[in-house]
Amino acid sequence: MANGFASQGDTAEKQISFTEIGKGLYAFTAEGDPNSGVIIGDDSVMIVEAQATPRLAGKVIEKVREVTDKPISHVVLTHYHAVRVLGAAAFEAPQVIMSDVARSMVVERGQEDWDSEFQRFPRLFQGHESIPGLTWPTTTFNDEMTVYLGNRRVDLMHLGRAHTAGDIVIHVPDENVMFTGDIVEYHSACYCGDGHFGDWGNTLDNIAAFDVDAIAPGRGDALVGKDMVHAALENTRDFVESTYRPVARVAARGGSLKEAWDAVRAECDPKFKDYAIYEHCLPFNVARAYDEARGIDTPRIWTAERDLEMWKALQG
Repeated sequence: MANGFASQGDTAEKQISFTEIGKGLYAFTAEGDPNSGVIIGDDSVMIVEAQATPRLAGKVIEKVREVTDKPISHVVLTHYHAVRVLGAAAFEAPQVIMSDVARSMVVERGQEDWDSEFQRFPRLFQGHESIPGLTWPTTTFNDEMTVYLGNRRVDLMHLGRAHTAGDIVIHVPDENVMFTGDIVEYHSACYCGDGHFGDWGNTLDNIAAFDVDAIAPGRGDALVGKDMVHAALENTRDFVESTYRPVARVAARGGSLKEAWDAVRAECDPKFKDYAIYEHCLPFNVARAYDEARGIDTPRIWTAERDLEMWKALQG
């Protein structure tokens, strides 16, 4: 681990699952790799999350074609991260939707994020040469938006900052199912490097208020049934709070980033060390928590160079 990011050595292929979580609603999951969602309407299909490359998006399309031949009309992106958006071209959807804030973050830091994530996690960029460029939405919205796939209503909502400032969720009322992106994870570490620790819990509360019957989380297994949904929401909350609390204590006494790292490991390792991408997320989570605890509200832009500088500081 001292020689490089844990994710650089993560080369094993993951087993794909395609789980029906409501009538005409599916979660595409892959053992802690980024998930996608599928919403089948009367005449067309909406995809939630586009994967990191067109090649990886093709795996989602293969699963879609096992259950429907309807055209893909919409791709909805819950936030701006490269592993979620750069495969969008493969779907050839006429509508690509993001929040206004997510689009602004593509403008501000999209290329830097692409370069940074490609360096950190090369396996997730299979077929990267086929990426045509940054993914731009055709449509954006502020707080909420409704799309009708025939008679099927799909509500897109910004319920608060969490994983990023521009996160949205997708709710399908007729089945009371939600697609949360990386606001909620299941037995996978939350990536908090661009997050807002102080807001995350309130956003989870806003999701919980819908009392949904199933969730397709950002990573990890589909959450089917209210008990599993509740457990995942509380587990995500525990992960976020357990990361921020020890960092805030260190920052309050003027301690160093390395001291914050050690404090987080002491609190989080016993509970979360076996979670998917835990080692990958940890240094970025600590660095962002350290910044937020010192009053930096807007996450600093990660670049390939900053990644390496941060990693070097944590090895001291």
